[in-house]
Amino acid sequence: MPYKRGSNTALSGPLSTLPLAARMVRLGTETAFEVLAEAKALEAAGRSIVHMEIGEPDSNTPAHIVEAAIRALRDGWHHYTPSAGILELREVIAESVSRSRGIEVSPDEVVVTPGAKPIIFFSLLALIEEGDEVIYPNPGFPIYESMIRYAGGRPVPIRLREELDFGIDVDELVHYFGPRTKMVILNSPNNPTGSVLRREDLMRLAEAFAGSNVMFLSDEIYRRILYEGEPVSIASLQGMKERTVILDGFSKTYAMTGWRLGYGVMNRRLAAQVTKLMTNSNSCTAAFTQKAGVMALNGDQSAVAEMVETFRTRRDHLVKLLNEIKGVTCRTPRGAFYVFPNIQSLKRSSSDLARKLLREAGVAVLSGTAFGEYGEGYLRLSYATSVEMLEEGVRRIRDFVERDWRCSI
Repeated sequence: MPYKRGSNTALSGPLSTLPLAARMVRLGTETAFEVLAEAKALEAAGRSIVHMEIGEPDSNTPAHIVEAAIRALRDGWHHYTPSAGILELREVIAESVSRSRGIEVSPDEVVVTPGAKPIIFFSLLALIEEGDEVIYPNPGFPIYESMIRYAGGRPVPIRLREELDFGIDVDELVHYFGPRTKMVILNSPNNPTGSVLRREDLMRLAEAFAGSNVMFLSDEIYRRILYEGEPVSIASLQGMKERTVILDGFSKTYAMTGWRLGYGVMNRRLAAQVTKLMTNSNSCTAAFTQKAGVMALNGDQSAVAEMVETFRTRRDHLVKLLNEIKGVTCRTPRGAFYVFPNIQSLKRSSSDLARKLLREAGVAVLSGTAFGEYGEGYLRLSYATSVEMLEEGVRRIRDFVERDWRCSI
């Protein structure tokens, strides 16, 4: 029946099937949010759930940052800002990155975005043509592969191997370097494994790709959550600054996940194109959150140090407890706030075990395969929760594993 103006008749026929653009089938998701939604639904139904699935600090944003945002709202920061971000914040970010990475950065090489994910998306949209290859870590942040495919690129996973402490085999990565290689994505400290790239490996990568036009996207969002040594950015190596996009933000370091405030540092030519993508998609990042970002970088950093020490204590305790479970082994991560225990001896797929732990044991964890095919045989557990909750979660996991083990004999 044809639609008539003023009619309340529901749509029927072809439009009722909502024909989507073909590119939507290339778009993936982030399993953590799906598991969180199911866990919340179980809680609403009266179930007790230990949350070890979501990747965000369990502390609140430091008070002086919150106050800066409130003051900004009271002072009239209610309007559009430049698409690349307010100059004050870009200046502070440029100074911070210059100091922390040992490179010279100017404000026009900084683009502020609503969260750090847009830097992944925009960098790929700006640089990747149909069929271009992008090398990325696997297991790794699932949005890498999703956005590579959406942009029309070909994902080329580089396996993070447990025997290398989930580091990169540089020779293997270089083996994948071909005429269609356009970008290499690095993530250190890594989500989900907590591994940290070594300076010598980054130097070998920089040497191997010298003279090429390959860009590097260096995801450094967990940079400040490091338990030993100093973080190294490939951008700091000779000849690499112009060919590197540094991705960073405020979510993890300052417990600002809900504020949606991130940034990219890149060469001026690319920054202009990413700014154009910002104009076409978001217009700009919220003004008052940018003012809060200025305070975050310029203000008291003691809360960051305290958070990292709290995470260190939890990490050590959780690794010990997990290694006491029969059939489970767990390496000690060097950064971020996740462990990636090996559960291969339990003879269950990662997704099956994660699903049963949630629905039968009341523990929300993520399957290693949520981070790519090479995550099979592992789980990801976040220790961004109290020691008491970690102990309860491990107790439930141990009880389930022992019960499951007995049933399989």
